[in-house]
Amino acid sequence: MKTSDRTVDFGFEKVPWTDKAGRVRAVFASVAGKYDVMNDLMSLGVHRLWKRFALSLTGLKAGQRALDVAGGTGDLALGLARQVGRGGRVVLSDINRNMLEVGRDRLLDRGVAGNVDFVIADAERLPFAEDSFDCVTIGFGLRNVTDKAAALSSMRRVLKPGGQLLILEFSTPVAPGLKPLYDAYSFNVLPMLGRLVAQDAASYRYLAESIRMHPNQETLLEMLQAAGFAQARYHNLSGGIVALHRGYKI
Repeated sequence: MKTSDRTVDFGFEKVPWTDKAGRVRAVFASVAGKYDVMNDLMSLGVHRLWKRFALSLTGLKAGQRALDVAGGTGDLALGLARQVGRGGRVVLSDINRNMLEVGRDRLLDRGVAGNVDFVIADAERLPFAEDSFDCVTIGFGLRNVTDKAAALSSMRRVLKPGGQLLILEFSTPVAPGLKPLYDAYSFNVLPMLGRLVAQDAASYRYLAESIRMHPNQETLLEMLQAAGFAQARYHNLSGGIVALHRGYKI
């Protein structure tokens, strides 16, 4: 099937394959200015613990190189920059210029941007040389990618042999009784918060829908293995609301 004839999920809507990236870009351009405030409100601050857990598993040492894909406002990149130190290098990449600018300003304000580069980049076609990074992270970005298999392949390509990919993403609740409560919150409270705080209910309705369309824990694990990652595994966080998948390039 030609790309022009293919469709892909955009939340619960089916859209032309070639349209999704532009629609996602528009969503995040709309919410960039309120993105961090909304993250704290939506998760009651727990997103910081999820990211802290991801950072605890990077294995990075001073002087190494890391890439944060779809890094947005820079939470993970901030932690990576501290881990690699002044002698290391971090690249914060995002397809959305608005989000990247917010991330750059935040890191400058925190005084850690001296070892960080900011690059507009598509996760499916990362513009970096093969074997460039000791660790690659992507936090809450993979579900927005049109071709997830291509993104996994691209991220593996830029990893050094022995380097690790960490994927932090919303997933499928596994704790008993959690799913109906989570659904009620996602489809009622999130759009309301989006309307009141970010003046954009539709983007946060898309957020809730995109989570439901994202591969569950086992499916994403299989995708990691199919992309050639070794020792692939995952950790459920907050009852499976979020999962941290990881694997190594060998």
